[in-house]
Amino acid sequence: MEEKKHSARIPGFYNLSLAERRQALAAQTDLSQIELAALDGSAGLTGEQADHMIENVIGLFALPLGLALNFQVNGKDVLVPMAVEEPSIVAGASFMAKLARLGGGFSAHTTAPEMIGQMQVLGVENLPAARLAVLEQKSALLAEASKIDPVLQRLGGGPRDLEVRLVEQSPIGPFMVVHIIYDVRDAMGANAINTACERLAPLIESLTGGRVHLRILSNLADRRLARTRCTIPLQALAFDSFKAEEVRDGIIAAWAFAAADPYRAATHNKGIMNGVDAVLIATGNDWRAVEAGAHAFAARSGQYTSLSQWGQNPQGDLVGVLEMPMAVGVVGGATRVHPGAKACLKLMNIQSANQLAEIVVSVGLAQNLAALRALATEGIQRGHMSLHARQVAIAAGAAGEQIERLARQLVEEKTVRIDRAEAILKSWQGPADVQ
Repeated sequence: MEEKKHSARIPGFYNLSLAERRQALAAQTDLSQIELAALDGSAGLTGEQADHMIENVIGLFALPLGLALNFQVNGKDVLVPMAVEEPSIVAGASFMAKLARLGGGFSAHTTAPEMIGQMQVLGVENLPAARLAVLEQKSALLAEASKIDPVLQRLGGGPRDLEVRLVEQSPIGPFMVVHIIYDVRDAMGANAINTACERLAPLIESLTGGRVHLRILSNLADRRLARTRCTIPLQALAFDSFKAEEVRDGIIAAWAFAAADPYRAATHNKGIMNGVDAVLIATGNDWRAVEAGAHAFAARSGQYTSLSQWGQNPQGDLVGVLEMPMAVGVVGGATRVHPGAKACLKLMNIQSANQLAEIVVSVGLAQNLAALRALATEGIQRGHMSLHARQVAIAAGAAGEQIERLARQLVEEKTVRIDRAEAILKSWQGPADVQ
């Protein structure tokens, strides 16, 4: 059966009704009716399934699931599901992806899916001698670790290296840390890494004369990186009264602020993670692990800074680059248990963890560009508030056609507050409505 060719371009998608969007998605993808139902919430995760996923289950909690359009990553179109509650994120990413298409889309790649397992060794009398003892037995230790998961070995994964670090100063004094580097293939890798650490701990103790205390993976997955790049043609940056050069230079200046100042960098990187986390949640991945790794990576120089870089090429076009740790999986965990996560992976036509990582990091760069462009030109509030106004209108009690009408008035008045929304609603009520 020939696979349907996916296109990330669905013109007018935003203006369609919810039912029409679902019909458009069905026409555009290979998703079955059961998988589509898993996405729209009518037949997704059940309470019984959730009860096997975490402890003390009392129910389910839903997030809006949006579809980011226009993405082209490594020459292939991809529709990107995003689970997120904040307005403007999906729209911003989609529009920036549209601009990026004009420059060839996103060019992304990943390093090998190598994760780090850490073993903290306490009570070692001679740290330098213990370090040498471990390194001399590196081959034997890696051979032992390779016995843990023969299936992973057959898939090309398994232990790759062993490193020893000496922590000279800590609140409890000096100690040793042993790192095992493990290729986890298409898994996120936590279980494989933790199992390997447990397996090697007794051997490390016998070699060092110390006691292995913590045995756990590191979420600073700086050997498992995802990188992406995009070029926005200069003239595509012009809009309204803003000239192309003005927008480009404003975006670069806004990035420079984040590069130099950690207070700005924290918000700048949060904007990147707005896009990254939304895709990770939709696909059942551990977004908290990726968050932790990203922020630690941003501080690797000793000062917290921007994860992305923006500049211009010799032609004057805007060029953006994003590099960050990306420990994602497409096998195991919620990715294979949650019906919605499985459907999202199929929707994206994901074949490997590396492919997912390349898409996720590209969404992060698009989201970053959306925020920088808004900040450098019309201000973040204009677009964001027009979407936020709907939420305020609903919270004030608006329903049906009142929602859009009330939201428009709040934006026109530049007073997007619930007290004002309630007052406007009350003014619309006729005498029969007054209690």
